[in-house]
Amino acid sequence: MKKIILIFLLVTVLIGCSSSVDNSEKNIALVEKYIKAVESLDSEGMDNFLADEYMGYGPSHDNEINKEDAIKNWKEFSTNLYKNIKYTKNRNIAVTIPDGENKGEWVTNWAELKIVYKRDNAEVTLWANTLYQIENNKIIKSYTIYNEADALHQLGYIFINDNKN
Repeated sequence: MKKIILIFLLVTVLIGCSSSVDNSEKNIALVEKYIKAVESLDSEGMDNFLADEYMGYGPSHDNEINKEDAIKNWKEFSTNLYKNIKYTKNRNIAVTIPDGENKGEWVTNWAELKIVYKRDNAEVTLWANTLYQIENNKIIKSYTIYNEADALHQLGYIFINDNKN
């Protein structure tokens, strides 16, 4: 009887581990498809990967956007601003947070982004990190972090401190 219980426990653990691995692989594949849509400047493709209740945060602390506005912005950017976006040195890692405020399945993407602008073919290269929370095979939340000042500097902007203190 002990052997049967032990075998049952072992099988249960293995099934649990394999489903977790399967979700990790599925979640990474989802993020990779989403990134391909971003690189293709494909707002309709992006729409397919975002949950209706999607919320995006960053890169600045106070930035937040819902799905409708994210798709609307992306249509505007892909039509008028960006000529090309390429993720290079791209790495994805999946993790499951078992409890707490951020409980759930997440994929983090670290990448070097090369962005070419339409107006003058100016190019910017950035290090970016995005965390994607996945639920029901959709991206429900994302946090994106990159150095906005670096991007503006590469575009030729000059920063002036007008603080008179």
